[in-house]
Amino acid sequence: MTNEKRIAVIGSGSWATAIVKILSNNNNSINWYFRNQSDIDFVKKYKHNPKYLSSVSFDLNKLTISSHLEETISQADIIILSVPSAFINDTLKNLPKTIFENKLVFSAIKGIVPEYNLIVGEYLNTIHNVPLESIGVITGPCHAEEVALEKLSYLTLACRDINNAELLCEAMRCRYIKCSSSDDIYGTEISAVLKNVIAVAGGICHSLGYGDNFLSVLVSNAIQEIDRFVAAVHPIERDTKASAYLGDLIVTAYSQFSRNRMFGAMLGKGYSVKNAQLEMNMIAEGYYAVKCVCEINKKYNVHIPITNAVNNIIYNHKDAKVEMELLADMLS
Repeated sequence: MTNEKRIAVIGSGSWATAIVKILSNNNNSINWYFRNQSDIDFVKKYKHNPKYLSSVSFDLNKLTISSHLEETISQADIIILSVPSAFINDTLKNLPKTIFENKLVFSAIKGIVPEYNLIVGEYLNTIHNVPLESIGVITGPCHAEEVALEKLSYLTLACRDINNAELLCEAMRCRYIKCSSSDDIYGTEISAVLKNVIAVAGGICHSLGYGDNFLSVLVSNAIQEIDRFVAAVHPIERDTKASAYLGDLIVTAYSQFSRNRMFGAMLGKGYSVKNAQLEMNMIAEGYYAVKCVCEINKKYNVHIPITNAVNNIIYNHKDAKVEMELLADMLS
């Protein structure tokens, strides 16, 4: 059943590249959208992405690579969006209003659409009229770099209609990927957004000289912060100790591959936001997300001290050392 479904991946970054690698194990026809034709030409010639996960080699017989977004989406049944949240609105805004009709749309984006202060699922539903039952979320704990190395990794795929989640699970399960399904599209997506913010805080603390003992306290307080926030935004029964929540938080806060932790570490060393972004040459979703979360929280007034501290450092230009000392006094 799964192999009859045509799948399209929108995006050409490291996570999109990892997803295409995963899908290539079970699927013989994958549409892959690149924004730049020069990158497409490179992949077709050398069989790997020129900019991300270049160790991954692709079987070109399984891929239809295109820079024509509307055509790529139209020819697929399942769409996986893997474009940074800051650019997703610009990517999709000129598409026909009916482009997603009768399609499943999964977000692998762990951020908030800044133009609307909406998580991607809400954005798809509100702006592009995708029914909630046709919207899915792909969450970790899973880093693209470990997928490239075929390290055993776990994904959680969430969809209101759990049968739709299982459909994509079947397409992604392989020797090194285990998939589980969930119906918590709000909680998994919001948690994935917040864990990036926490990872920024972890990186800042590391560069300021805080050790593993403190980071463990930060993370244990962070899962409580995430639990409070998702419960306020979408109050259903969920276990935030599950891997889609706590596991994703831990790997993002601790891993050497975490770009959000790396971004925070640069801020802790005294880099400006602009210089940190230029040196990384990658998107740290936590940078965009933290401001949006704080705006959203004006409605819910949840106690989110870690998120507030990161926002104060990035957007209110507070001294990182002072802000983290204040935060440390609030944690227990």
